[in-house]
Amino acid sequence: MDGDALVAELQAILGTAGVLTEPAATAPYLEDWRGLARGTALAVARPADTAEVAELVRWCARTGTAVVPQGGVTGLVNASAPHGPRAMLVLSLDRMNRVLEVDPVNSTLTAEAGCILQEAQRAAADSGLRLPLRIGAEGSARLGGVLATNAGGNLTIRYGNTRELCLGLEVVLPDGRVLDELKLLRKDNTGYDLKHLFIGAEGTLGVVTRATLKLVPAPTQSATVVLALSELDGVFDLLGRFRREAGDHLSVFELMPRILFDLVGRHLPGARDPLAARADWYVLVEVETAQHRPDLQALVGDVLASALEDEVITDGVVAQSEAQAAELRKLREQASEAQKVEGYSAKHDVAVPVDRLVDFIRAGTAAVADTVADARVVAFGHVGDGNVHFNVQSPAGDPDAAALRAATPALAERVHDLAVAMGGTFSAEHGVGRIKRAAFARHRPLKHDLGRALKRWLDPDDIMNPGVVFEPD
Repeated sequence: MDGDALVAELQAILGTAGVLTEPAATAPYLEDWRGLARGTALAVARPADTAEVAELVRWCARTGTAVVPQGGVTGLVNASAPHGPRAMLVLSLDRMNRVLEVDPVNSTLTAEAGCILQEAQRAAADSGLRLPLRIGAEGSARLGGVLATNAGGNLTIRYGNTRELCLGLEVVLPDGRVLDELKLLRKDNTGYDLKHLFIGAEGTLGVVTRATLKLVPAPTQSATVVLALSELDGVFDLLGRFRREAGDHLSVFELMPRILFDLVGRHLPGARDPLAARADWYVLVEVETAQHRPDLQALVGDVLASALEDEVITDGVVAQSEAQAAELRKLREQASEAQKVEGYSAKHDVAVPVDRLVDFIRAGTAAVADTVADARVVAFGHVGDGNVHFNVQSPAGDPDAAALRAATPALAERVHDLAVAMGGTFSAEHGVGRIKRAAFARHRPLKHDLGRALKRWLDPDDIMNPGVVFEPD
């Protein structure tokens, strides 16, 4: 089909506003966030509702056109940019961006898949509730992509990943049928819970178009602190103290190395070092409640006092306002952006049992030193669930990092092998994408083969995001 005929058929389905073909207009949709891959597309399709998505996917199935579902393009494993020898159509959900309902009685929010996460958070807050999902890219990530990757984030220690927050989905299947599992129910044992097929599937089984998510009461009291550890091993002691004293009020417990403070402070406006003395490792902690008791500031103060006395920490700062708390959160939430500005980094999103986290960081750091001696380890993450973002930054003064780029595949294999050997996983919260396909097949062969069989059954012509999660047929 020639270009004019293609555009005419797409415009017949979506209208002129729903089809982009000019290079300047399509360029932002063709590259992944990290800049590792840039592809081409027949066009960018921007449907306005579920009916248009369904008709578009039926057209793709009829013509054998591959379709790349796309949210905010904030992923890190190259799953959302068109790539490969086949003709591909980008299906962007950026026009389907509405919050449809906030239900205070059911404590739910229903929104279209193109809704930006931050907008959904605001809609919940306007109703006195909270969508307890916080990620660094929340200002541009869209709900469909968040669900398709089962994103985690800094609140996972208390509320779990996106999967735990999802009550229902509406999904357009690869043949254009619409699966309506958009429910407000917390109990429904009618056969298989099919929504879980699509959460974390990275757009390979269908297009998420709408979702219903759980909300929780908005916190009325919180305490945010940054603490300097005496030594890395003390992180477990500190986590135990907060768990004993704060219980379910503990919402954030994030480990950060000194280099992360330096990168954020160097590259991002408004970031500053909150502590006078330097340390090798820090922890960001948030404790919060929707109740008016206990006094969280006093509780946190007691934990800090005992940790200082026992030399678990060397220093700490407690936010005295929400503005100060936001400044402290920036140190962690802007980690990916600061690394991107600094230069190339090899990213490893792994998880190990919590008690092996320090062992993993040390062994992984030694592996890096053996592989690329002058590269810098930036290891940070969610201590409460064992997820560490073990990133390897370009050497200082060498943003292009030719040696590190060349060594990245071998380094990734060593890091992934190490995590798996410790009882962990090579992909904790960012998915498989195209980058980790070989690791998936090697480390989880039966799961890989069952997943591929499921995809072949639902999507026999491999039109949904081909080449993502599995090698293309």
